[in-house]
Amino acid sequence: MEKTSSKKNTIKIFENQNIRTVWDSEKEDYYFSVVDVVKVLTDSSNPRKYWSVLKNRLKQEGSELTTICSQLKMQSKDGKFYKTDVLDTKGILRLIQSIPSPKAEPFKLWLAKVGSERIDETFDPSKAVDRAIIVYKAQGFNDAWIEKRLKGILHRFQLTDTWKERGINEPIEYGILTNEIYKAWSGMKANEYKAYKGLRKESLRDNMSDLEILLTDIGETATKELAKKYNPIGLEQNKKIARRGGNIAKNTRNNLEKELGDTVISKENNMNKKYIE
Repeated sequence: MEKTSSKKNTIKIFENQNIRTVWDSEKEDYYFSVVDVVKVLTDSSNPRKYWSVLKNRLKQEGSELTTICSQLKMQSKDGKFYKTDVLDTKGILRLIQSIPSPKAEPFKLWLAKVGSERIDETFDPSKAVDRAIIVYKAQGFNDAWIEKRLKGILHRFQLTDTWKERGINEPIEYGILTNEIYKAWSGMKANEYKAYKGLRKESLRDNMSDLEILLTDIGETATKELAKKYNPIGLEQNKKIARRGGNIAKNTRNNLEKELGDTVISKENNMNKKYIE
């Protein structure tokens, strides 16, 4: 899948009805046409008017939903592109909760179930681990792979804790530092690597080969140990250390590829599907 833009127009099918969407590869999220979702859930003959009335009501109620609603150009039936109200995934789920519709009920029940599960996990964190194992097993991963993956998650937390102790607190900063490591050894930032493998919201690590995971672990572990030794403070200093950690993984990659006579970077993923634009 060639990357021509950070945003891609796609169409999702729901009960044989089209819902226009845009995939934003930078934010790694979908944006859905609000009017199309309203039409599907309400069967309204005039979904634009329905949304206009609902939007005014939500605005009067002080709902944040109207403030996070934005506009993107989407293709209409006449083939031309017009600015259209859109919401991201979280926004669409909140919109569904605001629409009285029998079709919305399954979504509302699912949201309530998810919310209940997250509350349970707050009191008993082991439930979150159990849920992760169940999901991985359902996706066909064996016990040995799951054990390695859970250890990898623990190692990742150790790295982010090390960054946190050195002035890194914002999620965007963790992403920037992670990209420095990936780019140093693979030549790609995380979102570019995911696009190379044909992924979108899926976990990059869940779709790596054993060698790719190994190189990622080397880069992150080296970064953690270098940070402990040199004690960088703030984003810029930590970026330099992250690049150094990634370069250690790159040296390992170069040696591996020299011995194997082939690249260790693979387009393969563990999904049993692919995206079609």
